[in-house]
Amino acid sequence: MGIIRLNNIRTFSFHGCMDEEAKIGSDYRVDLEARGNFTTSAVSDELADTIDYVHLNKIVKEEMDKRSKLLESVCQRIIDRILIEINLVEEVKVAVSKINPPIGGDVESVTIEMYGIR
Repeated sequence: MGIIRLNNIRTFSFHGCMDEEAKIGSDYRVDLEARGNFTTSAVSDELADTIDYVHLNKIVKEEMDKRSKLLESVCQRIIDRILIEINLVEEVKVAVSKINPPIGGDVESVTIEMYGIR
């Protein structure tokens, strides 16, 4: 079993329950960890035999572009697509962070982290 991580994927998205969040948007950070078997790719040296991080990043960017009220919904969409589209992924962990959330305090970010298993 091996792990591939995409760290600090940055997006500007429009998630949130408040109307203002849908209009002005906010900065987000996504961290992703996917687990799979890298034995074949380590020998073959072929992209087709491994988990393609370009594909993972594309899924994250596309799902972050779809507005949601809750970060839980965004996380679940990312997990679902990864497990559907990338057969080599056996487990996936996704963390979506809203930077400087509008919660009336000095909070750097709020993070939702969810897991998916094939």
